[in-house]
Amino acid sequence: MKFIVSSTYLLKQLQVLGGVINNSNTLPILDNFLFDLQQNKLTVSASDLETTMSTVLEVDSDNEGTIAVPAKLLLETLKTFPEQPLTFVVEDNNTVEISSNHGKYALAYADGAEFPKAVELANPSSTVIMGDILATAINKTIFAAGNDDLRPVMSGVFFQFSPEHLTFVATDAHKLVKYQRADVTASQVAEFIMPKKPLNLLKGILAGSESEVTIEYNDSNAKFSFENTELICRLIDGKYPNYEAVIPKENPNKLTIARNQFLSSVRRVSIFSNKTTHQIRLKIAGAELNISAEDIDYSNKAEERLTCSYHGDDMQIGFNSRFLTEMLNNLNSDEVSLEMSLPNRAGILTPTDGLDEGEHVTMLVMPVMLNS
Repeated sequence: MKFIVSSTYLLKQLQVLGGVINNSNTLPILDNFLFDLQQNKLTVSASDLETTMSTVLEVDSDNEGTIAVPAKLLLETLKTFPEQPLTFVVEDNNTVEISSNHGKYALAYADGAEFPKAVELANPSSTVIMGDILATAINKTIFAAGNDDLRPVMSGVFFQFSPEHLTFVATDAHKLVKYQRADVTASQVAEFIMPKKPLNLLKGILAGSESEVTIEYNDSNAKFSFENTELICRLIDGKYPNYEAVIPKENPNKLTIARNQFLSSVRRVSIFSNKTTHQIRLKIAGAELNISAEDIDYSNKAEERLTCSYHGDDMQIGFNSRFLTEMLNNLNSDEVSLEMSLPNRAGILTPTDGLDEGEHVTMLVMPVMLNS
């Protein structure tokens, strides 16, 4: 088995696939890339049993064969080469020899047959979405997903497809993000929970991508296909909480403010907040927003006054500044509105501009109890 491939082209593809491989694997074979050569097409796969990703590369060859090559060693070697053709030759003594312009390097390989086979999806449903829209949907929601192993359903992003729109939701019970696209639809209703790891991989590859992504899914797995890449992952099993029930419908108090100004202010004031609660206090009266924080243990405190547009009753409400900062950071509008009903009910943060046609973002942040 022999093939020739460009060093930078191979490195670029392998770095993407390398994101699938865990630092410590239970099965040693998973520390490898699977190389499957069929004439001038080389399919490279990586897997951690939950997620398998493969890419087809164009190479110069008329051979066939499969081997498993040590991923870390190969990546470290490729990073040091300038752009040049590399020749891979599989030798009899269980090594694969790489020849560059200046030298030869031999790596021990494993039998490709040991590598776990990717799951085949039995009669899946499918929908097609533009790569950049999917990347945006992941970006806007994934930061709000939880990290609690005891509640695995909340550690992923909930995909809800329907003929009217696609909805993506993430929550960790303190904050919630619902991202909706009315300009993209699916042929039938479907719901599934995607784990974070494959989503982070997709987000990285698809940012700004013009290509179409075909999503196929059944009850246990989902498959994303685009250009010459496929990603198959196991879905999180379980029922997603009824998130609509926690979004308050009646919010008579509405604050509208410049996002950057609000974000800078929250960031500055939060430096003086208690290091365990990160609590900041918003006091709104008329057209004035007063943001304050205090750390009684160290006698640190800060207060800022901002002008805003506000309709509603005067109120005081406390928030965890980290959640507020994360949310404001994740929006790219000039202005945001914060709608509230009572100091003990969730606040709803939405962008007032900067959205595409058919795009809706709703962010919900739980308040913290203020110690008067």
